[in-house]
Amino acid sequence: MAAIARFGSRVVPELPQIVQQCRDKKQLVEGPFIEQFEEAFARLPGSGHVRTCSTEYGRMALYFILKSMQFPEGSEIIVPALTFWVVPEIARVAGLTVVFADVDPITFTLSPAAMERAITPNTRAVLPTHLYGLSCDMDPILALARQHNLKVIEDCAHSLGAEYKGRMVGTLGDASFFSFQAFKPLNTYGGGLAWTRDAELARRVGEYADGEEWPTDARVESILRQGKLQYTFIRPKVFTYSVFPIWYAASFIGAKPEERLWEGVRSLNPLPARYRGRYTNVQAGIGLAGLQHLPEFIERTRRHARILDNILGDVPGLTLPSTPEGRTHVYYQYCPYVPDTGALVKRCIRRGVDVAPMHVDVCTTMELFGWTGASAPGAAKSSTAVQVPVYESLQDAEVERVGRLVRAQVIRLGRTDRSLAVVG
Repeated sequence: MAAIARFGSRVVPELPQIVQQCRDKKQLVEGPFIEQFEEAFARLPGSGHVRTCSTEYGRMALYFILKSMQFPEGSEIIVPALTFWVVPEIARVAGLTVVFADVDPITFTLSPAAMERAITPNTRAVLPTHLYGLSCDMDPILALARQHNLKVIEDCAHSLGAEYKGRMVGTLGDASFFSFQAFKPLNTYGGGLAWTRDAELARRVGEYADGEEWPTDARVESILRQGKLQYTFIRPKVFTYSVFPIWYAASFIGAKPEERLWEGVRSLNPLPARYRGRYTNVQAGIGLAGLQHLPEFIERTRRHARILDNILGDVPGLTLPSTPEGRTHVYYQYCPYVPDTGALVKRCIRRGVDVAPMHVDVCTTMELFGWTGASAPGAAKSSTAVQVPVYESLQDAEVERVGRLVRAQVIRLGRTDRSLAVVG
């Protein structure tokens, strides 16, 4: 049977025609799609101002927002302890002091109580991360922000389309940013977008975005080629004979080859050259098509999550992902707790399903940040969940296969643990 990768890439069926149209009109870089995409995206929330940012990295939208907010020297920003390390590092590059606050291990998102404990006289902003496709509990976060006069910048990289009490994530605070890299909910092969409530803030963000240079045609073509290769190599029939054998071998020797796929942890000051560059016309054209398909992409992924819920819901020792009342989940990742993360990952990989440990970071434990503040037990617990393939491009039968395998292996691990306990 074909192996199943942990990630999927949402590719619109119109992609070849969009790319060829831009090539024919010599509009790969500059062109009318950019403004059209911004206008279309702005219609999703129905309020505020949007601006595309960066050729390759949505995190640059965060950087432009923070610089545009013009915080005084010595300002602190509260960031969840469980997030991708780049997020707090970008905040540091923008001149802020990062203060970490713990997360709720049930939802993996910022704990309002931990946020309150982290506030000091120097706190100027908070950066709630809507992680894995689920919104933070925003009402108490916003109430604390109003009480202490803090700016709220939402990290929506995982969660385009998710809602909190009927409102789209990214429209609840003062500003937000979205990522459009290959595995994100909207894939335009890189780049991102900033949303702001205030027109003056939007104008300043726009000045930063316009201050970047246009990429060359060659760079854009390279990005498109890389995206095509990523999509090709993670399709089950190709993944089985390309990348998967590396994962399979690594499961026997304790290696972590996936670490070579991610950006190495390091200081980002000064910002690397690849971070620079303006969002391009061909990316915007892909994004326009992606917005049209977004509802069906989300519904397919939710259906896959329901399939997994039905298969895994009664397994002893396994805790399903939670969706609290008033929130919706778009399942960028499907993350259950299991009894023995390491053993389950190995067992599933050796049977052709790339179940993976979590790939975000417990930032309070990273040497890069040298954190000496409060511990983050919620983030530490959250990092023990696993990532189960659920993405839109899988067939329902493939999702059922994934669920049955995880179910069988968790049950077998439970039997092994009970046998060892009896022997002991």
